[in-house]
Amino acid sequence: MLITILGCGGSTGVPTLGGADGRGDWGACDPTEPRNRRTRSSIVIDAPEGRILVDTGPDMRAQLLACGIPRIDAVIFTHAHADHVTGIDDVRLLNRIAGTPLPGFATEATREELERRFDYAFRPWVPPLFYRPVLEMRTVTPGDVLAICGADIRTFDQDHHVMHTLGLRIGAFAYSTDVVRLEAAALETLAGTDTWLVGCFQRPPHLTHAGLDVVLAWRKRLGIRRVILTHMGTDMDWAWLRANLPPGVEPAHDGMLIDTGS
Repeated sequence: MLITILGCGGSTGVPTLGGADGRGDWGACDPTEPRNRRTRSSIVIDAPEGRILVDTGPDMRAQLLACGIPRIDAVIFTHAHADHVTGIDDVRLLNRIAGTPLPGFATEATREELERRFDYAFRPWVPPLFYRPVLEMRTVTPGDVLAICGADIRTFDQDHHVMHTLGLRIGAFAYSTDVVRLEAAALETLAGTDTWLVGCFQRPPHLTHAGLDVVLAWRKRLGIRRVILTHMGTDMDWAWLRANLPPGVEPAHDGMLIDTGS
């Protein structure tokens, strides 16, 4: 199974708006290193029977074009923060390509927030045109195993401090974005994972996101072979990370491909 990292940046991307010349604030990131240029975090899962998009962030259209993704067959929402959902209007183009409403998956809290903010995307479809996005939502309870596009996806709860987010495990691969604490049930679901794509916003501790020490402690506890960092802010220079992370831990970059081998 192939995982495409559409984007691996935090909520403001890298660079952030501003900077002395108005062309962006790079923080500690070297602007000459193309792998430091990060759009908002999202992935595509190439499952046996279709492609699953995880989150519809504000950069979704450009990301799908840049990564050469021609079609999406289902959408999973990890949570309702703006950097993960505000590209939802472009789902209408994905509807047109598929020729049908797309199944969407979210927890009850995420679903309610999406339906409050984007109510038009969840109204019943009236054929034949897609002049708006059309998602047919299914409510997920953490712990559920979702059968989507021929893949069995185990879900687990994550603490993002201000809300809870949805973690995903598919075979020996797991995806965790926007998480600062993991309870016992989540750690149990992650046990035996071979490759973990996990959010790590910055090197020092952060109120709502895991810092580098937290991620490394999780990895040691779980014994995960390969950890790839995502949802990174301007503190996370790609070259510094490559030079200073322990073996088996690496930074993601936009457009990166992960072959899970299953």
